[in-house]
Amino acid sequence: MSEPVLLVEKTGEIATVTLNRPAAMNALSRELRREIERTVDSLEADPEVRVMIVTGAGERAFCAGLDLKELGAKGLSSTSDAVETGDPVRAIGRFSGPVIGAINGVAITGGFELALACDVLIASSNARFADTHARVGIMPGWGLSQKLSRAIGIWRAKELSLTGNFLSAEQAADWGLVNRVVAPADLLPACRALAEDMLSVVPHMLTGYKRLIDEGFAQSFGEAMATESRTARAANTGVSPEEVEARREAVRARGKAQV
Repeated sequence: MSEPVLLVEKTGEIATVTLNRPAAMNALSRELRREIERTVDSLEADPEVRVMIVTGAGERAFCAGLDLKELGAKGLSSTSDAVETGDPVRAIGRFSGPVIGAINGVAITGGFELALACDVLIASSNARFADTHARVGIMPGWGLSQKLSRAIGIWRAKELSLTGNFLSAEQAADWGLVNRVVAPADLLPACRALAEDMLSVVPHMLTGYKRLIDEGFAQSFGEAMATESRTARAANTGVSPEEVEARREAVRARGKAQV
């Protein structure tokens, strides 16, 4: 019996989703893309899951992108179909809670796009990033050409995308692409600890604040400020003074504990 291409482990309100094709560097076969969509939609519908962690099996690869062996069997004429049949990036975007990318190894091209679909990236020291679209001769279709420049600046993005060169985990942290770099053995524990921190906020803020940040980021600064103002007026009138006081005390206690 063959191994499932995707593994899901639920611990409390955290779901860890693992791309499970280590022999193929967790490449995105058609089966895996469809399974990511099905699984993420299922987790979004599960009220007990509020944070998702996405990682790859093994230490070599987070994800090597589209399965070029599978694509090569049909030729480049099938590229459009390959991009449109199963869109894991769009699927991850449908998850309303935070998505933490645990980048355990290389994230290449489509795998790089999958990483950029996450809300927070924690990288193993084994991680490396590369955009090889220009070397393969396939235009990106999951957002890499636009998201990368917004994440690290247009000059750095052009350097990566127009060379296909690899970016180390440490350089990715220096450029602000990942939040931090940890030892391989510490990767999942660090991601789970971060998830627990997120789960400790006021419950509806976990999805509401994420949505506000994402909506504003896609707008001009003026539009984003108006969006924040409109959202604040609608949401904050329902918060009682007693709730504010209780939460203020909890914040103070947390601050003292973290000193």
